[in-house]
Amino acid sequence: MPQELIVLGLAALAGLSVLLIFAGLLGGSSVSQRLQRYAAAQPEQHSHKASRQSFGEALASSSAVANLNKAVDEQNWAANMARELARADLTLKPSEYLALRLGAVVATPLLVFVLSPFVTAFANPIFWLIGVAVGFFAPRFWIRRRQAQRLKAFNSGLADTITLLANSLRAGSSFLQAVEMVVRETRPPISTEFGRVVREVNLGLDLEQALVNMTRRVKSEDLDLMATAITIQYQVGGNLAEILDAIAFTIRERVRIKGEIRSLTAQQRISGYVVGGLPVGLVIIISLVSPTFMEPMFRNPPAFLGAPLGVAFLAAGVFSMMVGFLLIRRIVDIEI
Repeated sequence: MPQELIVLGLAALAGLSVLLIFAGLLGGSSVSQRLQRYAAAQPEQHSHKASRQSFGEALASSSAVANLNKAVDEQNWAANMARELARADLTLKPSEYLALRLGAVVATPLLVFVLSPFVTAFANPIFWLIGVAVGFFAPRFWIRRRQAQRLKAFNSGLADTITLLANSLRAGSSFLQAVEMVVRETRPPISTEFGRVVREVNLGLDLEQALVNMTRRVKSEDLDLMATAITIQYQVGGNLAEILDAIAFTIRERVRIKGEIRSLTAQQRISGYVVGGLPVGLVIIISLVSPTFMEPMFRNPPAFLGAPLGVAFLAAGVFSMMVGFLLIRRIVDIEI
């Protein structure tokens, strides 16, 4: 027992060391990075607490951490990762996201190992590998979920925003003044994205390029349509207010059709949730009613690839549930 405690203490110390090393990955900021942060958010209000330096800031001031951030930022995949973080409305750097993901990969199997004295099944190394997989994919799933929620909120108010732009143009305002009014009258994430467009233009960027940057941050087909129409109008001329009204009408019709399709496919989507959630719910209920009912599945003999045969059956069942759920979701996912 003392030896197990020593091993557990060393493992916990190693995991904590890794988390502390990557906790302060803030890195040195170049001129372009400072301008990007200025365009991404409103200037912060300074107070008497601003002079205090946190542990993360002190660690970030070291040259080793600055060089690590610079090496990460120079990679080709860093730009794609930064775009994915911007779409999720996260102010993390690619190096910070990598540190978060590495910390999850280390902490999740470590948590499984800590719980193994209380849950005997967690002592199997297979659960440690499952913990590594969960720690690896959980941050990405979190990013994808934030992106989907933000995109849904953006698309739901885009038609009214375009109508507001058109009415402001009819009132005699310039396009940039109309965008500023949108920033004042709308709510995030629309006000956040259009406010960033205004700040980028004030920093000297062309309006067309600022719109292109916004379409990169927000992966919306409706926004691409609006940005393309505005760019073409700036090149060839025309009544921009009428063009925006037509785009708003198209977006509203698309939203209406999507709502009808979602209503017609509600039963099929619920079937997918039942297929994926019913077995999990049954396992939880059985474990609460009879805690010893599933213990024979975790006994070592008979074994398959070094793991209890019951664990192999559970893995096959989970895989089959995931395949069925994904197939149902793919069937009811109708593009408009």
